[in-house]
Amino acid sequence: MHEAKTHLSRLVEEAANGEEVVIAKAGRPVAKLVPYAPPKKLREPGGWEGKVWISPDFDDPMPEFEDEFYNGPIFPDE
Repeated sequence: MHEAKTHLSRLVEEAANGEEVVIAKAGRPVAKLVPYAPPKKLREPGGWEGKVWISPDFDDPMPEFEDEFYNGPIFPDE
């Protein structure tokens, strides 16, 4: 712990460069310095509202694909 106090600036610099620095007291880990990561911005719903249009029949069945799916060959000729 005393060594960490003495070299705090160097330890903080190491953490800022991506290293994890463990600080111990009497040989037992008590703290860890890690690089600061700013909190992630929360997503706001509705960002595409008015910019995207989905057809009302978007998920309607497509007979030409259904026929091929249900009645087509399992292994088509190459």
